Amino acid sequence: MRVILADDSTLLREGLARLLVEEGHEVTASVGDAEALLEAIAADPPDAAVVDVRMPPTHTDEGLRAALEIRKKWPDTGVLVLSQYVERRYATDLLTTATEGVGYLLKDRVVQVDEFLDALDRVGAGRTAFDPEVVRQLLTFSSQVDPLQRLTEREHEVIAKMAQGHTNAAIAKQLHVSQSAVEKYVNAIFDKLELSDVSGYSRRVLAILRFLDS
Repeated sequence: MRVILADDSTLLREGLARLLVEEGHEVTASVGDAEALLEAIAADPPDAAVVDVRMPPTHTDEGLRAALEIRKKWPDTGVLVLSQYVERRYATDLLTTATEGVGYLLKDRVVQVDEFLDALDRVGAGRTAFDPEVVRQLLTFSSQVDPLQRLTEREHEVIAKMAQGHTNAAIAKQLHVSQSAVEKYVNAIFDKLELSDVSGYSRRVLAILRFLDS
């Protein structure tokens, strides 16, 4: 996979670059601010970009705003946000405007290298990867009426795993149930969210977006 790294910490960038090269990936650029990130992608779009939220010049939300622009202009480039912070406004925009190829991990909660590599692989392959804490904070932030009150506790667990980017098989393994059981939960979720008759759209994506917006 061809990857661009964007973080204002030189040590972190160098460490990630060495890790990715050791794992067989190609780091096509390593930059310290959002402007340089967008220039590098425009010059040579990679398969994925790993982006921090707070970068120069203001150290507020430059990374997420750049991520939104990447998803708009280069939809084939996956974006994995890797940050210490959940910047709620633009994070919600990112998750609700991009239905695939996006992820959001918190640096302090990545306790194993394999977690990061797995998330990057998923994003690069057009799937999603979200830290459960990111999902929780976005849900807490929302002031809208919860449209998911009809879901059972188990169905809530399943849709939360879906929002993190896991497949049905992965959800079954994590919840210690059969894959067919997970498929029944997912279909029940679609029914209760009135998505059973939706055509032309991914019901799974619509369910996740409704979950994140609830």
